[in-house]
Amino acid sequence: MPNADERPRRVTVDPEGPLLVEGPVEVVGADGTVHTSRRFNVAICTCRRSRRYPWCDTSHRKRVKPESRGARTPADSGETERTS
Repeated sequence: MPNADERPRRVTVDPEGPLLVEGPVEVVGADGTVHTSRRFNVAICTCRRSRRYPWCDTSHRKRVKPESRGARTPADSGETERTS
């Protein structure tokens, strides 16, 4: 599917989630399979957890981030948590 627009496609990178691409798009998989979406904005999975890969199904939200080593919590330092 050639890009008919004169301007380049916009790709938005989210380190916590998918790549957001202005559509329509074609995604070519590692095995050569071509996946097509005609939507105006497409979320492409980068974590490979999606059941609909290469399209994002928000499975990345279920991932639990590991605590950083040596990170102190407010309780460890005697501080109190503030809530707004």
